[in-house]
Amino acid sequence: MDLHILDHRLRVTCISKNGLANFTHALIKLIFLRNRTRCKFFSLTETPENYTVVLDEEGFKELQPSEHLQVESSTWLPLNVVSNGNISSSSQAVGVTKIAKSVIAPLAQQHVSVFMLSTYQTDFILVREKDLSVVISTLEEEFNIYREVEGESVPVGCQNVSNVLQKNGKEALHPTVHPVLIPQNQFGVMSLDPDTLPSIATTLIDVLFYSNSPKVDSQSSPNQDLDCIKFFSFSLIDGYISLVMDTEAQRQFPADLLFTSSSRELWRMVRIGGQPLGFDECGIVAQISQPLADGDISAYYISTFSFDHALVTHTRCHRASSVPLQQNATEPSLLDELVKFPPTAKGSRVFLFYSLCS
Repeated sequence: MDLHILDHRLRVTCISKNGLANFTHALIKLIFLRNRTRCKFFSLTETPENYTVVLDEEGFKELQPSEHLQVESSTWLPLNVVSNGNISSSSQAVGVTKIAKSVIAPLAQQHVSVFMLSTYQTDFILVREKDLSVVISTLEEEFNIYREVEGESVPVGCQNVSNVLQKNGKEALHPTVHPVLIPQNQFGVMSLDPDTLPSIATTLIDVLFYSNSPKVDSQSSPNQDLDCIKFFSFSLIDGYISLVMDTEAQRQFPADLLFTSSSRELWRMVRIGGQPLGFDECGIVAQISQPLADGDISAYYISTFSFDHALVTHTRCHRASSVPLQQNATEPSLLDELVKFPPTAKGSRVFLFYSLCS
């Protein structure tokens, strides 16, 4: 397999809900007038807490400094796995679990933090630019690694990084046990012909900026047991559009303009984190994706500024019940909403989706 380091330098930002009005002009410009911004990598995800915006340096210029804008300090580089020499952007992604053992787990073992962005077309693994040498050292035996430079794929090797793994090989950490929430929404993962984007402009703006969907009360905990949560993700990356929305939002869009897999699969969400996760903890994605990969369960994975979100296909959710659970695991709560990730002897985590199988 080939691993491509894409020609984008990305910033991960967060816009507060009460500060959205300060950025609507810039966001509409980035979504609908991309030729004027020269932004080629743009992703906007709304959660109950805030808006996560991931975009390249050209797009980042459109966001003016504000007390309502948080910017993660690092520059991030997107990685993309290519199988059999075919770029996966032309067909639906097979899911993050397919790269769990070959990419995500090895990087976690080397204490490389990743930020995941699954789209309809492919899975992007974002790594900090300063960690690139460690990434190459870790993955060069498994992959042919290329770096895209002005449209050309240039082979790269591990140069001048001797002993880099030894330097990065810190003592094994004990991963934090993060609670998870499984809301009742069912989600669709879809795409759209960019030429038809103007046809849904009014609807898209309404869903993104004027939706009356559930919001988290400022006095309440962000990990409360919400029956349904607001989650809407729009990505426009290298000319390809990806949309993730629940069935209620989907009904607002013309069905003939959206396309998805032939089976029209619906997905259930697993939201990871009781408190904001931050960006420095390593292994969160691996803890989720490895057990799913062992159970051959496909999943999308979308990281946001505060929490992580895995999407498991609704039609195959019964497969999750075969994933082993440690015998002394915490019993499910009354609503079967929170699922604990009990540590195993090796420090990894295995789990069982109770509510998905009900």
